[in-house]
Amino acid sequence: MSMKGQETRGFQSEVKQLLHLMIHSLYSNKEIFLRELISNASDASDKLRFRALSSPELYEGDGDLRVRVSFDKDKRTLTLSDNGIGMTRDEVIDNLGTIAKSGTKAFLESMGSDQAKDSQLIGQFGVGFYSAFIVADKVTVRTRAAGVPADEAVFWESAGEGEYTIAEINKADRGTDITLHLREGEDEFLDDWRVRSVISKYSDHIALPVEIQVTEEKEGEEPSVTWEKINKAQALWTRNKSEINDDEYNEFYKHVSHDFSDPLAWSHNRVEGKQEYTSLLYIPSQAPWDMWNRDHKHGLKLYVQRVFIMDDAEQFMPNYLRFVRGLIDSNDLPLNVSREILQDNRVTQSLRNACTKRVLQMLEKLAKGDAEKYQQFWQQFGLVLKEGPAEDSGNQQTIANLLRFASTHNDSDAQTVSLADYVSRMQEGQEKIYYITADSYAAAKNSPHLELFRKKGIEVLLLSDRIDEWMMSYLTEFDGKSFQSVSKADESLDKLADAETEEQKEAEKALEPFVERAKSFLGERVKEVRLTHRLTDTPAVVTTDADDMTTQMAKLFAAAGQKAPDVKYIFELNPEHALVKRAADITDEAVFGEWIELLLDQALLAEKGSLDDPNSFIRRMNQLLLK
Repeated sequence: MSMKGQETRGFQSEVKQLLHLMIHSLYSNKEIFLRELISNASDASDKLRFRALSSPELYEGDGDLRVRVSFDKDKRTLTLSDNGIGMTRDEVIDNLGTIAKSGTKAFLESMGSDQAKDSQLIGQFGVGFYSAFIVADKVTVRTRAAGVPADEAVFWESAGEGEYTIAEINKADRGTDITLHLREGEDEFLDDWRVRSVISKYSDHIALPVEIQVTEEKEGEEPSVTWEKINKAQALWTRNKSEINDDEYNEFYKHVSHDFSDPLAWSHNRVEGKQEYTSLLYIPSQAPWDMWNRDHKHGLKLYVQRVFIMDDAEQFMPNYLRFVRGLIDSNDLPLNVSREILQDNRVTQSLRNACTKRVLQMLEKLAKGDAEKYQQFWQQFGLVLKEGPAEDSGNQQTIANLLRFASTHNDSDAQTVSLADYVSRMQEGQEKIYYITADSYAAAKNSPHLELFRKKGIEVLLLSDRIDEWMMSYLTEFDGKSFQSVSKADESLDKLADAETEEQKEAEKALEPFVERAKSFLGERVKEVRLTHRLTDTPAVVTTDADDMTTQMAKLFAAAGQKAPDVKYIFELNPEHALVKRAADITDEAVFGEWIELLLDQALLAEKGSLDDPNSFIRRMNQLLLK
């Protein structure tokens, strides 16, 4: 075989790490390499079909697309050949020499030595072509891109140890041949029956025919080679639901998602009438490792009349459901549809609405029918779903039903309480759903704002995810009940406090001069100083007016690099607390000022989790302790 322009190149460092994992970590599930390579061949055929819509000459007179599997027992090689789109030299370097996913390095570095043995973790990443090195100590690739001259085909070879060889060769037919030189001990993949069973298990659902080499030997004649199709080769989503079993649905999910785990749920629907389309939508069981990466690809595979059009068509699913995997096959879109056309297409919007409703129904069914599975979903994707109330006002109440929270009803930070649960436990006469937002579960659970609610036995939702404050600014009511932050001033909170006794009224009157002194001392630094009966163990708290920005919202602005308006707090003092009584009795104005500063700093520290000048707070506290 003549080769031109031969050179040896080093792998990108992330590929070296991934190859090491392939070779040392996946022996418990090594047969998956066949699924991955056949899946890639299927994608290559889909891409050729799509490009041939506008350039039919790319078929080069051969429109029967397939993948073929053959063996050479003497050389101990297994070869997979497809006649799909093929690759140019630059594409080979990009696809086989680097991993074109930002964040890969961080992901690989985050995998500790124990985790590296866990194929489920690697499954979040998707191994694709590199899975060949699980069973092979050398891999050879020969490929020619459709429409490219035969003498511009590409040869690629590597032993998976840090470098690869690339060169130009002659290849008469388009497509890609991948030859695996099997390691010692991997002879099972030279066995016809074993390979057939693996392909039937993993690739039966693929629309591309998978053919295996059958050699017949007759005495006195040259052996004859034929090709036998071993999969159904019918697109799974076009088959009747009653004919498809759970294993087939699970394997098809792994094909479209490149995930190793089974999905939590799926929905397969064929719609006829005003619009004709088929959708097959999956809820994964675990979040992909790059879920929060800006470059994370999401969306559905789009087919038009069973012809593959594009991966990651995000137009059919709102952003807060970006974890959904699957496909949509429409009869109403044109075959030459582009991303730009999809953006403003009326059919696209209708399909998006239908798919969104279908996914929400799936989640509702999961929440009602299998609480354990739904909790697994919430742990993986709850933060993403919390974007829903802001993004999708039309389905806001449905999404609200799916939200889960920690609350004072449970002594745990697990987010298991639904809003329906909360409403069912509301006390007689309780008008609102109470919640608190904080930086952490511990800060929310131990907030002084909860003292009255504990005393009264009223449940409060404890919100500690960064997105919660933003979400609650859009989620205004549920089941006819409005939401109320316990750290904001509100009439309903004052009503919860016990009716004032004559003793309390007299005590308040006696403390009026003290309140005026505190107001005079603090001036414009606070919005108001007043007494409160909502505290039991805490001397003072700060609250915000109903229309003012909250502390957590101000923190969100700051985290996003935006300047937020200064939060003007109401300073509320507990007239029953010994420290407040003591401060009220101080006549020395300087010492009085120190006490007021200390009480205000304590309240601000509890509310914000930090102080602008912590050193002054410590100095002041130490001085007053010494006195």
